[in-house]
Amino acid sequence: MNAVYSKALDFKRRHPGGVAWRIKKHCDVIDKHLNPGEEVLFVFCGQKNSKFYELFFSCVVAITNKRILIGQKRVVFGYFLSSITPDLYNDLLVYQGLLWGKVTIDTVKEEVVIANIPKSGLDEIETNITEMMMAAKQKYNHETK
Repeated sequence: MNAVYSKALDFKRRHPGGVAWRIKKHCDVIDKHLNPGEEVLFVFCGQKNSKFYELFFSCVVAITNKRILIGQKRVVFGYFLSSITPDLYNDLLVYQGLLWGKVTIDTVKEEVVIANIPKSGLDEIETNITEMMMAAKQKYNHETK
């Protein structure tokens, strides 16, 4: 079992109630695109869209020591992979609704919304994304000076 998949299952076990399908296939997409020296720090899953009633866009989000990866395996063929590096990261918005929550990652070019996340996992997701990005941006600022 690969590291991304085991961390995704651990998140699902600790925070049940989210909506995500085909987690192993999505994790395989992320595993394929990990760079040498890149280690996975935290993984969660949800729906990559802004509407809670659209349940067919599940994805896995992996936070590594260098970037955020969002992997989606298509049903028939192909996949989607989004990468958010610290220099493109702007802000994070966490929304908690009645049943689920959503996380909006604001980048220079777009807003990435991950919805239908269990409410119990929102604090952990926010902490991990913020801590990784703050540390990575500090390293990035020291390297550019």
